[in-house]
Amino acid sequence: MDEDISIINANTRQEKVKNFFVKNKKSLIVILSLIILTVLGYFVFSEIQDRKIKSLAEKYNNISVNFNSLNKIDFKNDLIEIINEKDSTYSPLALYFILDNEIELSNKEINNFFDVIINDVNLDKEIKNLIIYKKGLFNSDFETENNLLNILNPIINSDSVWKSHALYLLAEYFFDKNQKQKAKEFYNQILSYKKSNENILIKTQKRLRRDFSE
Repeated sequence: MDEDISIINANTRQEKVKNFFVKNKKSLIVILSLIILTVLGYFVFSEIQDRKIKSLAEKYNNISVNFNSLNKIDFKNDLIEIINEKDSTYSPLALYFILDNEIELSNKEINNFFDVIINDVNLDKEIKNLIIYKKGLFNSDFETENNLLNILNPIINSDSVWKSHALYLLAEYFFDKNQKQKAKEFYNQILSYKKSNENILIKTQKRLRRDFSE
């Protein structure tokens, strides 16, 4: 008797499963198709990204190897293309290459490229802060006090490893302009910041002893 009941229950379950698949055949086919397309799409996207990165690497390495300071303009467009690809590795490297080799671009163009990398590229937080610092360093030769502060504020108001570097940049900026009181305020912030870079801290202490001792 119990065996008969078990057989009936098993047959009932099988019938329910069968009916479920029959009733929901179209929905199940759609779901299965979506899963397959998603998996295929992921692999296709990964392959495209890998090829893109390899292409950028080849282009950047070709520039690095073949760069001629007498024909800088020949490489400028390729470097700009790399920046505009918004790649987390090669876009910053391309901008650094432009700056290090003094490839002719206006300050406005260079700042626009900094903004592309800072705002549009997916970067680690501290890498982004480093690029913000480098933007501040670039602008410190010609920008106004307010503009330089606006550039560096995201670092100054954070707990970044680059905070003491940004504070020292501002302190030196004001010191060079003979605004010693403002400079001293930033030097003192370096002294009071517990995570200040050791080399920055030493340079700050030397500056204060040499130029601010009474």
